[in-house]
Amino acid sequence: MSSDSIKSCWGIDLGGTKIEGIIVDPMVPTKPIARLRIPTEASVGYEHILAQFSKLILQLEEASGINRPSKIGIGTPGVTIPGTGLLKNSNTVCLNGKPLATDLSHLLGCEAILANDANCFTLAEATLGAAQGYKTVFGIILGTGVGGGIVVDGSVLSGPHGICGEWGHNPLHDEMMLCYCGRRGCIESVCAGPALENHYSALSGKSLRLPEIVALASKGEADALATLERLRSKFSEALGAVINMLDPDAVVIGGGVGNLDLLYEPTTRLAILNHIFNDRFDTPLLRPTLGDSAGVFGAALLTRQA
Repeated sequence: MSSDSIKSCWGIDLGGTKIEGIIVDPMVPTKPIARLRIPTEASVGYEHILAQFSKLILQLEEASGINRPSKIGIGTPGVTIPGTGLLKNSNTVCLNGKPLATDLSHLLGCEAILANDANCFTLAEATLGAAQGYKTVFGIILGTGVGGGIVVDGSVLSGPHGICGEWGHNPLHDEMMLCYCGRRGCIESVCAGPALENHYSALSGKSLRLPEIVALASKGEADALATLERLRSKFSEALGAVINMLDPDAVVIGGGVGNLDLLYEPTTRLAILNHIFNDRFDTPLLRPTLGDSAGVFGAALLTRQA
């Protein structure tokens, strides 16, 4: 191991379509020494994903001239089960039931420190991004899936089951849509991007992507407006439960759906107020400042936290 590797933090963000790697100087973590992406190609299977990890680490070594360190932080969909080391709850289903941390540690020759991708997002935004300076931060991933993470005093909470912050699989009132997890009415099955697209299709008979639906709503198209109002209503119900339980100092909202202006509007704040045990709702709802970099920066920060 070189002295440079000791001074650097390495992070990998495992996504459904891409695997991104980063090397940062912990003294200047927002300026990467190296940053690379390769396709996940999850459809080829678990062993292929492992091979892609190995390929990416070699490319990072070549690009930076730095040998891999003793620890690498990795953000993953799903969570590692404490005690067994097996992954669960991943929407990249070939990872479920696999000892991903152990296999990567053996393959890469260094300790793989795994955390849920939403936890990595929240850690990055709480440490380097929009929620700096807030004690308790609830981070939301609202995109093709729905996830969440909790950071308190700069540390990720995981819990004895490894599911702390997993609000995406809380049930919503009067919702019965089947979720990939096998339950019905999960927030993910209602508020995720594909769920919104499916709802619009059911109303209109047309299959459109979410940006197209948003564009139609801006022109007053009834089914598009109804789809976005449904998001406002259900998001407010879902977040209200978190506010009642956690009462965080800040909420930061990432993911493609998280870019929608309606989530930050006064009307949405009023809708959230209807679901909380208080006569005011003062919690800031923040847009992320690290963009799609948050997950991989958070993965690198895991090694510093460890």
